[in-house]
Amino acid sequence: METLIWLGAAVSLVGLLGLLWCIFRIWKARKAGLSDEALRAEVQKVVPVNTAALLLSMSGLMLVVLGIILTS
Repeated sequence: METLIWLGAAVSLVGLLGLLWCIFRIWKARKAGLSDEALRAEVQKVVPVNTAALLLSMSGLMLVVLGIILTS
């Protein structure tokens, strides 16, 4: 079950990296001084990636908790 914990940690880390990518992409778009419509379009492009990253991170944390419960 230790493998499940490490797998969950790796999946969570990938999700976290995806979230950081989303944050930096929107931050960069805001600093570029885009118009409201262009910024809104950029945010709409990032939303699916953000949602997938959150789901991945949550799934990884669930795997970690499951591994800890099964190890005990």
